[in-house]
Amino acid sequence: MTYDLLIKGGTVIDPSQGLNAVRDVALSGDKVAALGVGIAESKAAEVLDAAGLIVVPGLLDLHVHSFWGASHYGVDPDVAHLSKGVTTALDAGSSGADTFGAFRKYVLERCNTRLLALLNISTMGMISNDIGELEDLRWANVGAAIRVGRANRDLILGIKVRLSSNITGKHDVDSLKRALEAAEGLGRFVMVHIGGSETSLEKLTNLLRPKDVVTHAFTGHPQGVLDDAGRVIPAIVEAQRRGVVFDIGHGAGSFSFDVAERALSQGFYPNNISSDLHVYNIEGPVFDEVSVLSKFVWLGMSISDVIRLSTEATAQTMGVGGGLGTLSVGAEADVTLLRLDEGRFILTDALGRSVTADKKLSHVTTIKAGLVYCPWLK
Repeated sequence: MTYDLLIKGGTVIDPSQGLNAVRDVALSGDKVAALGVGIAESKAAEVLDAAGLIVVPGLLDLHVHSFWGASHYGVDPDVAHLSKGVTTALDAGSSGADTFGAFRKYVLERCNTRLLALLNISTMGMISNDIGELEDLRWANVGAAIRVGRANRDLILGIKVRLSSNITGKHDVDSLKRALEAAEGLGRFVMVHIGGSETSLEKLTNLLRPKDVVTHAFTGHPQGVLDDAGRVIPAIVEAQRRGVVFDIGHGAGSFSFDVAERALSQGFYPNNISSDLHVYNIEGPVFDEVSVLSKFVWLGMSISDVIRLSTEATAQTMGVGGGLGTLSVGAEADVTLLRLDEGRFILTDALGRSVTADKKLSHVTTIKAGLVYCPWLK
């Protein structure tokens, strides 16, 4: 046989190749071997009928929390991500320099999901719901973050800092500066959690560099992207123009349909769509990355655009482009099969507003490294 698996007759949406058409995708081992029309079934050891389905590169989620068993936010990565179409996920600061060793040994190296990490500038990470990890600035140890980040460059892609006042108190600027110093020492990016900070978002984003990430971009909390009149703050537009990445990071309290509608109506679109999936929102309102993408379809974005913001664009932001976020020949054999359902679907944001959608994306099958994910066969 020429191919191990042939995905036959689905609508392939691969923004990295400008493709939105019925195609066959052939996989050999853990690589994409062919992409075309009319690939013979006789050439494949196994054929997966994708007629009527949408075939996309394995989804990437830029913001999750999967330090299961240690961080109070943690969910099992394979249950929460891989089984729902996300083949690659980035844990956003659940662990810090003092806790990363356990995260690596007991989660990152054991899960089937391709799980990478941002190191929290707080050496404790996100351990307790009762204590903000940066209430005491002594936890923001730049030297420790650089040391652990350099020793684990294969898994640590950057630094995370949360700047809400219940986490940092009044020293959010100092916390951000320390996160940036650590990121500079690693040559990596910073992800900044916004919403409810002491300092204005304008002042915070002025400190950021191109490729740094602002997550919770459409938060409904104070110090977001809108001014009191509901207009996108000009300095935020300028920050995006100079290369700062604005990510959704839906979460349990950080995505507002109202803010999204206002921002999109003014031409301010996110650079990335992520879930911020964790134990407090996995049963709603987030559920999974595909459900978050459906909310942006309801908001008027095309399916191709929402797929791009969770595949090609995400891979570029993470710095793992080339083999991920694409179905080009030679790429990693990570594929997600989706279905576009029609009917009446209630979608709820993080502030409790619900809307009724007539279309919703649903996960069907995940293929990771050329293998259909079947947890019951492990």
